[in-house]
Amino acid sequence: MAKHDSDLDRIFSALGDPTRRAIFARLSRGPASVSELAGPHDIALPTFLGHLKKLEMSGLVETSKKGRVRVCRVSPEAFAPAQSWLDEQRRLWETRLEQFDNFAINLAKDRQR
Repeated sequence: MAKHDSDLDRIFSALGDPTRRAIFARLSRGPASVSELAGPHDIALPTFLGHLKKLEMSGLVETSKKGRVRVCRVSPEAFAPAQSWLDEQRRLWETRLEQFDNFAINLAKDRQR
């Protein structure tokens, strides 16, 4: 897991902002131009481009240029380290909750005796 720590830091930092989460959510539906992505956000273009750059630096978003249009898309494998970490946390907590449930059941049985 240690090799993914810096990847996780970048991914969660990038997704730690509501504007960047909205951009990522929009791109999860398919590629879009920068102007299309910026449209719904009431912020200056340089500020918006800063958000986009953070997503690119995290590896979550890729951009390419077609003529004068910059097209953005989600990088398919970039979320994998975060997904693995989240899956690991889910398994850990499911195990802990199952153990707690068993403890509570056994405690209740002991009190009934």
